[in-house]
Amino acid sequence: MPSVVGLLEQREVAARRRVDELREEADRIQAELAVAEREWREWTIARSRVGEVLAPADEPGQGHAQADGTAPAMGQAEETSSAPTAAKSKSKSQVPVWREELAWSVLSVDYQRVVHALADRARLHQGPLTCQEMAVLFGLDAVPARVEALRSKAKRLVARGWLAEPAPGRFTLAAGVTGPGGGS
Repeated sequence: MPSVVGLLEQREVAARRRVDELREEADRIQAELAVAEREWREWTIARSRVGEVLAPADEPGQGHAQADGTAPAMGQAEETSSAPTAAKSKSKSQVPVWREELAWSVLSVDYQRVVHALADRARLHQGPLTCQEMAVLFGLDAVPARVEALRSKAKRLVARGWLAEPAPGRFTLAAGVTGPGGGS
């Protein structure tokens, strides 16, 4: 019959073996966890960057109108749009329905820039602009994402009465909308 001390030693050796196996498994799981967390962070960053690229540039907090009511230069709007996504609001800019007493300053910077460009065209008695032409005018690459973002803004301005679309894809100021003050 084995001694009590011998039985205790056997159980101690078995317990030690089990502890070593569990530690090895824990180390393996920790390594897998580190790889999975790194991959998860990379995908989160990728999703965030894609969201920044595809997000319309009409979100609130992307800049402010100048004191005279005109839209700022392109460089100023680009500086403010490089803010981290966490600081950006997820809601879309509100474009109010145009009325005679409404000033351009109620629009976000990007909408003001579109209205300002079309007001300049109207003042010079030039025809409507396409979104591709607007992109080039604003110094943007005329890539589909940028053009579609401008088209979205222009269509929203048409729907709210600020712009008119005399021909599909061609935009001009709506009748009655003049000057930076907005009214007539």
